[in-house]
Amino acid sequence: MSDRPILGRLTLGTGRLVLRPVSGADLPALIALKADPRVFAVMLGGVRLPQQTMAELAEDIAFWARAGVGMWSARRRADGRFVGIAGIMARPDGLGPALRFALWPEARGQGLAREAAGAALRFAHEEAGLPRIVAVARADNIASRLVLGGIGMRETGAFTRDGYEMLIYRSERAPA
Repeated sequence: MSDRPILGRLTLGTGRLVLRPVSGADLPALIALKADPRVFAVMLGGVRLPQQTMAELAEDIAFWARAGVGMWSARRRADGRFVGIAGIMARPDGLGPALRFALWPEARGQGLAREAAGAALRFAHEEAGLPRIVAVARADNIASRLVLGGIGMRETGAFTRDGYEMLIYRSERAPA
């Protein structure tokens, strides 16, 4: 199966996943995912309260309207079960549009993060026309670093945040 958009311009498909732009229907799943320290403790901003997740969902929907790209909910193609999120959002530190992804621990280790993140990155470059995408991962988060390298992002820098070494990855669209 192709990783090109299917079922409409903004819905993406991979071999095992269907990714749809986040919407109000995803709010219960997003609240659970973002409140779980196994998932969001290492994310920028940490674990979220339900009110924070509601505000972020509104921001994500607005970003879609402005940028033509954003965050997707990732669901298993076979049964529609929510496994996490992947997509592009603006970083608050000015590094630019950034790839982010977060999956339930039960969905990790199966290549699903790589599928979701890769589909989001391709869409951002090929459909949304973004020439440069960044991603940031903690140096000790080997799993995320393997995903980023596996989808073609290159490590290009580092900084320290809250006592942790953070690595910057970049992807640049090939000239047409």
